[in-house]
Amino acid sequence: MTLKLIDYITGKEIPDVGAEGNRQLFEKFLVEERGFSKNDIKVDFPITVTIKGEPYHSKIDIVVFCKDKPLMAVRCIAGSLGSFEREILAAARLFYHGQIPFSVSTDGKDALVRDVVSGKPVGEGLEAVPGINAGLKIVEDHSYPGFPDKKRDKEMIIFRSYDIERLHEECGNSVMQFKK
Repeated sequence: MTLKLIDYITGKEIPDVGAEGNRQLFEKFLVEERGFSKNDIKVDFPITVTIKGEPYHSKIDIVVFCKDKPLMAVRCIAGSLGSFEREILAAARLFYHGQIPFSVSTDGKDALVRDVVSGKPVGEGLEAVPGINAGLKIVEDHSYPGFPDKKRDKEMIIFRSYDIERLHEECGNSVMQFKK
């Protein structure tokens, strides 16, 4: 029997599997410590990338918006923060019509924040995650530059490669066993 919990943002009952508990911690942090409204936070945000003409559908754990513009894409994990940092950076470069300001990988207690356009680290720890006031200024000043077309295919492959690994991890070995 799978344990259930109530999602902090949506209020819906969800299975307590994988990094879900960590996501709940981070959702609460965004609202209670960083000042975002629940309406600013979208969970399981859909993303589709096309690889060799085939669509690959997935989701981004959390996308935080300010003034209806995305501020940060978040990957919640149960292991090493750096392990999937590249996946969320790729997602943040691809899901919107231009590159959004930040990617975040978090376990709910710690975070790694990157500038999406440069790919460079912004900071480490929850204190590096921007709050609503900083976010409003950032989205006002950010130009949302497009990701270079010549690099887009490679970035989509990077995202899918990490994302498939995450799905295997969250589903246990059942996916791998099914393929045999």
